[in-house]
Amino acid sequence: MQRFEDFLQTLSAQHPPAQLSPLLQAMWYDKKGDWHASHELAQEINTRDGSWIHAYLHRKEGDTGNASYWYHKAGRSMPSTTLDEEWEFITRELLRQP
Repeated sequence: MQRFEDFLQTLSAQHPPAQLSPLLQAMWYDKKGDWHASHELAQEINTRDGSWIHAYLHRKEGDTGNASYWYHKAGRSMPSTTLDEEWEFITRELLRQP
């Protein structure tokens, strides 16, 4: 799956598509309103992208101190965009990866 629009269409399903990477599964669960499932996945992914999602989730939770730590681990700054804009940006970036 490479297109953002295709990813959005999967959100009507009960479960994420099997071919999604754990990173994209975390974003899928977050968009479905399951912060806990998304966080469980993100905290197990020990990469910069995993840290980025982890940071976003803590920002969403309102824990800016923890979010700052994870943004630093991801090599990123905390954005000034809305959470929805950040969700879309992260998801689009992950969809571009092979």
